[in-house]
Amino acid sequence: MSRYKQDFFSLLQKLKSKEHFAYTRYSDGEVFVMQNKRLVLETDHVVVGDHVYTHGYSSDDYKSFNPDEHSFVKDKLLESFSFQKKNYFVGAGCGKCTCAIQEHIPWMNQYYKNGPEHLTTPNLLVNSNYPLFVNHFIREFANHPIVMICSENADLSKLPFEVVKDFRVGKNCIVNDHHLIEETKTWVKDNNISNHVFLFSASSLSEIMIYELFKDFDQNTYIDIGTTLHHHMNLGIERNYLKSFWLDENRPEIFQSCVW
Repeated sequence: MSRYKQDFFSLLQKLKSKEHFAYTRYSDGEVFVMQNKRLVLETDHVVVGDHVYTHGYSSDDYKSFNPDEHSFVKDKLLESFSFQKKNYFVGAGCGKCTCAIQEHIPWMNQYYKNGPEHLTTPNLLVNSNYPLFVNHFIREFANHPIVMICSENADLSKLPFEVVKDFRVGKNCIVNDHHLIEETKTWVKDNNISNHVFLFSASSLSEIMIYELFKDFDQNTYIDIGTTLHHHMNLGIERNYLKSFWLDENRPEIFQSCVW
């Protein structure tokens, strides 16, 4: 079995056995912010540093990071990336396949400190692992009290598991919704929350919130699920791996595995 599959089933087993863990994801956007580069994701263009690209993202993916105004975001992301704790898993570019941000791997190695046993891919729940996520993780969520951190536009009524609490983020949440960190921590502390599973679909804010919560409240599990539940939450099917699975489109991502 490949490392890509092994890591997937390792986290799944921890979830089933109620061994609490955190899974964070650092793709190119998070790396650019940690490198203090200007980042803008618009529907018709993308800005990275001094470069402007003509492709765009969906309106739900809108992001605007200005290094001169938002240094607190960069600092917190770096803290979360370099955090050291047992069962704190970091998904970062693997350096050997198309998901990788290969030229940034040496830079990232300067800051990552939690050992190779806690390092995995940011695409662990998507691409060729996505059918496994649907058939295993989503079914397992039904066996746990679930807390959602997700878009204000998400419809949770069609999810195949119960959500006991939800916290909502708005546009450009990486900058605008940092108040949710303390709000969520206060709720956990005041209600003695334990043995819950927190699912994050909140852009780069997910990484900061997971870090802050797992640091102080490791009696719960925290997972950055990215866009994996967008179909269920009526948030659209923008990603190619989602189109392959739900619309039966022949996209290469559904066959893609990370190579370590």
